[in-house]
Amino acid sequence: MDNIAGTKSGLTWAVHLSVAFLVILWLFPTVGLFVSSFRTADQIATSGWWKSMFPAEQNLVIRAAAPDTQVQQGDLYVIEGDLFEGRSAGTVSVWGISSRAIADYKAGDTAELNKGGTITVNPDGTYRMENTEEFTGSRGQRVFITATTPPEFTTANYESMLLDPRNSEGMTKAFFSTLTVTIPSTVIPIVIAAFAAYALAWMEFPGRALLIAAVVGLLVVPLQLALIPLLKFHNVIGIGKGYVGVWLAHTGFGLPLAIYLLRNYMVGLPRDIIENAKVDGATDFQIFVKIILPLSFPALASFAIFQFLWTWNDLLVAMVFLVDSTGETTVMTKQIVELLGTRGGNWEILATAAFISMAVPIAVFFAMQRYLVRGLLAGSVK
Repeated sequence: MDNIAGTKSGLTWAVHLSVAFLVILWLFPTVGLFVSSFRTADQIATSGWWKSMFPAEQNLVIRAAAPDTQVQQGDLYVIEGDLFEGRSAGTVSVWGISSRAIADYKAGDTAELNKGGTITVNPDGTYRMENTEEFTGSRGQRVFITATTPPEFTTANYESMLLDPRNSEGMTKAFFSTLTVTIPSTVIPIVIAAFAAYALAWMEFPGRALLIAAVVGLLVVPLQLALIPLLKFHNVIGIGKGYVGVWLAHTGFGLPLAIYLLRNYMVGLPRDIIENAKVDGATDFQIFVKIILPLSFPALASFAIFQFLWTWNDLLVAMVFLVDSTGETTVMTKQIVELLGTRGGNWEILATAAFISMAVPIAVFFAMQRYLVRGLLAGSVK
């Protein structure tokens, strides 16, 4: 009965559940990064992104208005304001005026200030400071509050990264520098590999089997193994550190996979089409350009996705083969690392910068993902 048409075996359901689990596992950090990029620093510090749609209890340290804003009302000097000014309004539960006693008072209570006078904090965050003498000093009184705040989302993080000259200039340079590295590093190996794959698939010449075996063997050579020898070789031939060196490094280590993938796809194309073209007098180059390339577009797109994602997210090769002392050739991954060093506490800025860096690869993947499976299954069935 298990083999009746229309029924699904337990293995099929296991495969579906496994795929769903992997998709959720992949989306979880991406969605988290996206949500965090729209949250404020206070909310990121107090709750996870999965709680972003619900009210959260936060411990905040806020300064009241400075003494120069005080006004005289009869015999009293008064400072009034709103602790939530510039923030989402919340509800204060407890508060204090000392870091060692942040919950000494309930909302609505009045506390005695160390320098004289009193302060009253209401549940809605408004406060009133009173004193029979003038308030002195250049800074306002610190108030520690525990408040339940509603969900808050802001575009200020993106405005800071994209519009603020202190940040946007570096990110803009890094964006175009990354494009300068990624586009040639994707196009060059595809062009070379397409010619090589056609030769290995449809042209007869001595040593073809050995070349195919060599390509398969090169798939397992780790990139890190050749970085230093390759850099020394670049210095000897005069390339040094620059875009050309990065392009050649990515091309060299991308070619084995590209040739293997494209060759497997091309060898599965109908032989009759190619033989008919040869009978009609077409040369190998004409067959390659007018027949093979159009039919091999799924495999080309599949490799392009992998190569683009790899080179766009690369940090190691860029740090080894690019001189970025002036900041002109700093790629986005390096720029984010620098932000991590200079603004390591600003998680909202780091999340925004990371998602900006992810936006282009995500767009490329979803634009070309329909070709991915067809390209990966190249040569698996006849």
